[in-house]
Amino acid sequence: MMRSRRKRVGLISDTHGLLRPEALAFLRDCDAIIHGGDIGDASILEALGKIAPVSAVRGNNDERDAWAAAVPETQRLSIGGVTIYVLHALALIDIDPAASGIAVVVSGHSHRPLVEERGGVLYVNPGSAGPRRFKLPVSVGELLIENRIVSARIVELS
Repeated sequence: MMRSRRKRVGLISDTHGLLRPEALAFLRDCDAIIHGGDIGDASILEALGKIAPVSAVRGNNDERDAWAAAVPETQRLSIGGVTIYVLHALALIDIDPAASGIAVVVSGHSHRPLVEERGGVLYVNPGSAGPRRFKLPVSVGELLIENRIVSARIVELS
């Protein structure tokens, strides 16, 4: 009997050009990284790509930058047999995730960390790992996938 290997997917969003050393340390040893948009600079994706394969979406603040034209607005991924849909602003979702076979929706934009299950779909927003905004935490997240079962957590960076 084959044992399935657990996958660790790092989640980061709203870096706005700032890649904190604490975020890099948290993402070390990930099998994949998802960036939920408002990247801020192409060098962020390059640095993350040295850790693990990166899937990223373009955020509303990225749209004015030429480098970001190559970054899609949404992504549909399959990791460890789990289908993940990624977009920047959850309010702009244009599909029915459950009807589309999506198990996890990853977003950013609000800077508010969220892990919530609705209608059999796990919604995760890792919050913002970039410059602090208002009194919101600086945070990242992760998905742990094993045997097609997903758990998520948010980690506040100090």
